[in-house]
Amino acid sequence: MTERGFIPVRIALLTVSDTRGPEEDRSGDLLAGRIHAAGHHLAARAILRDDRAAIAAQLRAWCEDPQIDVAISTGGTGLTGRDVTVEAHRDVYEKEIDAFATVFTIVSMQKIGTSAVQSRATGGVACGTYLFALPGSSGACRDAWDEILERQLDYRHAPCNFVEILPRLDEHMRRK
Repeated sequence: MTERGFIPVRIALLTVSDTRGPEEDRSGDLLAGRIHAAGHHLAARAILRDDRAAIAAQLRAWCEDPQIDVAISTGGTGLTGRDVTVEAHRDVYEKEIDAFATVFTIVSMQKIGTSAVQSRATGGVACGTYLFALPGSSGACRDAWDEILERQLDYRHAPCNFVEILPRLDEHMRRK
């Protein structure tokens, strides 16, 4: 079998927080560092407050940008009243990647036990763009990247990965 070459993807990063600014964005910084270390491009980065409409609007804008392949958010996936990131993501999704939440829970269980039930990490697809909502803790972001996203966003990962089907995510929108 011929060895595949690496294909970098363009990733937008959104931190959702009512309390963190650029100086305190440890989870965003961790993800940005891992994106660069993996050889991908950080195409955009933003911080928004916990506002469902604003989060959904930012995700839609990134989905419509042909220079962005993946959008990852961190924060707002918990159970409190102001945690609305998951709802904002689902407002945008055309298809949900149900197994992402399941695999994230399995990974989290190995690290934090039954406390993993408190996360609502999610993934989906819209307009040919992958979207992932990760918890706001740097440990959860590290786990999601190191155990799931780094591999699935690497074209060399076998037997399959997100990158190899990226060109076909929007095939339903093309003219026949």
